[in-house]
Amino acid sequence: MAAGVAMVSQKGEYKGRMTPFVIFSCMVAATGGVIFGYDIGISGGVTSMEPFLKKFFPKVYHEMKEDTKISNYCKFDNQLLTSFTSSLYVAGLIASFFASSVTRKFGRKPSILAGGAAFLVGAALGGAALNVYMLILGRVLLGIGVGFANQSVPLYLSEMAPPKYRGAINNGFQLCVGIGVLSANLINFATEKIKDGWGWRISLSMAAVPASILTLGSLFLPDTPNSLLQRHDDQHQAKLMLQRIRGIDDVSLELDDLVKASTGSKSVEHPFKQIIRRKYRPQLVMAIMIPFFQQVTGINVISFYAPVLFRTIGLGESAALMSAVITSLVGTGSTFISMLIVDRMGRRMLFIVGGVQMFVSQLMIGGFVASQLGDHGGMSKGYALLVLFLIFIYVSGFAWSWGPLGWLVPSEIFPLEIRSAGQSIVVAVNFLFTFIVAQTFLAMLCCFKSGIFFFFGGWVAAMTVFVYLLLPETKNVPIELMESVWRDHWFWKRIIETDEEGKKDTV
Repeated sequence: MAAGVAMVSQKGEYKGRMTPFVIFSCMVAATGGVIFGYDIGISGGVTSMEPFLKKFFPKVYHEMKEDTKISNYCKFDNQLLTSFTSSLYVAGLIASFFASSVTRKFGRKPSILAGGAAFLVGAALGGAALNVYMLILGRVLLGIGVGFANQSVPLYLSEMAPPKYRGAINNGFQLCVGIGVLSANLINFATEKIKDGWGWRISLSMAAVPASILTLGSLFLPDTPNSLLQRHDDQHQAKLMLQRIRGIDDVSLELDDLVKASTGSKSVEHPFKQIIRRKYRPQLVMAIMIPFFQQVTGINVISFYAPVLFRTIGLGESAALMSAVITSLVGTGSTFISMLIVDRMGRRMLFIVGGVQMFVSQLMIGGFVASQLGDHGGMSKGYALLVLFLIFIYVSGFAWSWGPLGWLVPSEIFPLEIRSAGQSIVVAVNFLFTFIVAQTFLAMLCCFKSGIFFFFGGWVAAMTVFVYLLLPETKNVPIELMESVWRDHWFWKRIIETDEEGKKDTV
């Protein structure tokens, strides 16, 4: 059977080209990444602004300004402060499961619209916050928006893109995350200089800009052919949409594969029950492990707390924010490089090369911080700049590997019948461990000190070995024929074949 699937894939490469219609639709949808990135960048920036800390977290402000006995590694360790950052991810985790039902029953477009609208309201609440409770309520609404957007946007991009450009198109999501982080850091750098101390309100309110673009733009998005077939079984409409997005009339080969996938998906009423079956074990393992590993790279430590981290090693407030701007520039540029090479070099190669780069840079950062930064005082300027340079190397390694591929690979490996459920698991696991890392990092920094970099470096080594052994290459494989890569893999084929033999025995 594996040979049959492979022969179909090789025999008839789907026809079509990259059309302006697909580019426009994917650009609008990918702004879901901008809202995610903007929030990551903005939360780290405002929590290093003294007027913001003085208003909402006076204990942290007091310890930072007046308590000279507290360790450099512990001055930002406050559970209420970390709750501000991490509350978004609890809300996003829960929202992603509701988004799965919406995406499956009503299509990808309504989920994208709901995500943009919720984020818009959350941005307004955050900018107008009068107390910490109003601030966290706004974060919860932002989380709902991000949960819906992150569940639906990667699926939308993978289904709209031609197979040979799917990597580049889907990596556009992570590129937009990087653009969001960069925009947030630039805005933080500017608003921190406002003398009256209300610059943080501008930082939080400006999240409404990408949210408005996503909300209004989603009204004009077409639905994907995959979703049209799954929900309405309307082959005529699906064919017309396929012809429009591929720019040709002869789409019969791709349409046939979509129809077969849709027919199989209609027999599945409970995708969350279905996904735990042995035949879907490879996809389920990847849905859990890839987002888990993506978070324990330690990247969100850099993204959330870059200004805090840079202040820890002795940089001033403005210098810390400027360093965060440069870090996000490095990340965005590296993700753009990934877009250009992912469909030529493949997913596995980028995962492995990026993993090695992150591992080496984290060990070096940990070594320099351990030897040069004590509990009190700062680093010398030369060593602080060297650590900053190594952080840039680390960020670039993540940005062309685990950053974009952590969203790309899960979005392309699920068969249609479990695709929305699988993506919800990906988002939920991502948010769960983002929450855990965000909630515990400042305490871990206080406890582990420089050892925090060795801790995350160990996970990077483990995930690189995991990819080398267990992740097959998925580049240029049509999304509805992805089953073939598991059947040809040295390990996973035994899992799948055992399941099929068991079914035969019962018959």
